[in-house]
Amino acid sequence: MQQAETSPWSHTHVFDEGNLAAEKGTRLVMLITATMMLVEIVAGWWFNSMALLADGWHMSSHAVAIGLSALAYSAARRYANDRSFAFGTWKIEVLAGFASAIFLLGVALLMLSGSLERLLSPQPIQFTEAIVVATLGLAVNIACALILHAAHGPGHAHHHGHAHDHHDHHDHHDHHAQHDSHADEQPLGDGRPHTHAKPDQRSDPDLNLRAAYLHVVADAATSMLAIVALLGGMVYGWNWLDPLMGIVGGILVARWAWGLIGDTGRVLLDREMDHPVVDRVRQTLAGNTGWQSPPLIDDLHVWRVGREKFAVIASLVSDDPALTPTAVREELSRHAELAHISVEVNRTGDLRALRPPAAT
Repeated sequence: MQQAETSPWSHTHVFDEGNLAAEKGTRLVMLITATMMLVEIVAGWWFNSMALLADGWHMSSHAVAIGLSALAYSAARRYANDRSFAFGTWKIEVLAGFASAIFLLGVALLMLSGSLERLLSPQPIQFTEAIVVATLGLAVNIACALILHAAHGPGHAHHHGHAHDHHDHHDHHDHHAQHDSHADEQPLGDGRPHTHAKPDQRSDPDLNLRAAYLHVVADAATSMLAIVALLGGMVYGWNWLDPLMGIVGGILVARWAWGLIGDTGRVLLDREMDHPVVDRVRQTLAGNTGWQSPPLIDDLHVWRVGREKFAVIASLVSDDPALTPTAVREELSRHAELAHISVEVNRTGDLRALRPPAAT
């Protein structure tokens, strides 16, 4: 009986469409990287080549990181309908991206320390063998980068939510999970057409895929720098160029990793109140001509629940009888990026009723 009463307002907690292409791409790249790693390690052992062994173990770090990205996609998809995740499983992917960025920063620090050691204590270099290894690694990384670049498109699975209105003991609460298949125009309560606003044309990046992509690009960049340095050493005798390029590569990779740490950390900590969508929410609340006056925004929270989806909790104060939770929800639901909307409208009379009577 309870299910029959609440089902019209119930909704799915899957707020992100996922990225199946990225999941397949990261799996393929992980297999390619792991295969190349094994080939180099076996060949290095067979031919007694330290260059091959070193590059093979170096590729193992990227194989682990990219494997983590693939595992995150799989876990997010597997638990997508688990309601114990209050706002879905998308942040599993972001968490993997954060961990991968930390891993990449560690690789950069190892590159810097190893290059500084070689710069201070030069070692003989087997140029021909090293150039072959670097060229082979570059070719593999370019192929992997192309695979991941092709996976940057959005997933094709579609999520359909349902609008729902809940009222507390003051009858002032309204919650909404946007239905993605709404028609372009729907009538509002006052008869005005309700047009769904399109989200920004720019697409927010898939941070988990970006992490995997950075590992591949970082390895490709270091391979290119190594080839330049090795050619300079072999032709001109500039052996110092090899560790110098290693330092340049380490700094470059560290900058990329730090940027990814900042972007993923922002999402994990829900630091989104400076996002443009917050201004659009405020403008929508202030710009409605069907209300006597704009409501006072007492409390507003906006945070990301998907790559291009946000949740909103708004607590408003207004004595305008036309300004109801349902009316506010309908206004905000014009923004396609708002996947979950919860609204509370308080009246000044409620405050007077809550105050204790004055002492006589």
